[in-house]
Amino acid sequence: MDQGETGRRPDRELDATIEGCAAAHQRLLADVDTLTDEDIARPSALPDWTIGHVLTHLARNADSHIRVYEAAARGVPTERYPGGQQGRNAEIETGAARPAAEQIADVRGTIWRLESAWAAVPADGWELTATVYGAPEPVVELPFRRWREVEVHHADLGRAEFTIDDWSDGYVRRDLGRAEMTWAARRPMGLTALPPAALALSPARRLAWLMGRLDVDGLEAPGPWM
Repeated sequence: MDQGETGRRPDRELDATIEGCAAAHQRLLADVDTLTDEDIARPSALPDWTIGHVLTHLARNADSHIRVYEAAARGVPTERYPGGQQGRNAEIETGAARPAAEQIADVRGTIWRLESAWAAVPADGWELTATVYGAPEPVVELPFRRWREVEVHHADLGRAEFTIDDWSDGYVRRDLGRAEMTWAARRPMGLTALPPAALALSPARRLAWLMGRLDVDGLEAPGPWM
């Protein structure tokens, strides 16, 4: 989920994306605030991950964004995960079994620091290109990628309080367009239209199917996510 698109966004779109991500943060916090130690150990919707794994991932993902923004505020591009994929995975495993109160505080604290870091990036800092696992990553794309992480992984908690049907319209509209273009780009010329069964789905469910997070009768899996 850390791969994505490049290109400078207009400031107005950046503002709207940050606003959408901040709203997603608040929805997440309102939901996880009720989690218990027993909940933390329950399976999430992701294979081999508990709810604790998902929460720890969201907190460490926020840390990775903060790392880039703090460097961008100094005018320096940096790597989001200095320890690479192996280091990232180790941090998630280490933190996944912590008590609920500690995990909730971690998610909340990293969200607060992340939102403060947005405001500290000067205009030229948003023009920098950082890296994620060594691949180029425009700083200006990070707020949308964080928004995606929060919406998608909130649903991955596997709780009735928030499912893919609760993804925000603003997020779905933005990411569905990207996902459909990715679908078309991977298809042979002349076969780029989505199947009718996919088009019949709600926008959120169509996006979830394109992400490989929803099985639909009569539709083959769309292939690897971006």
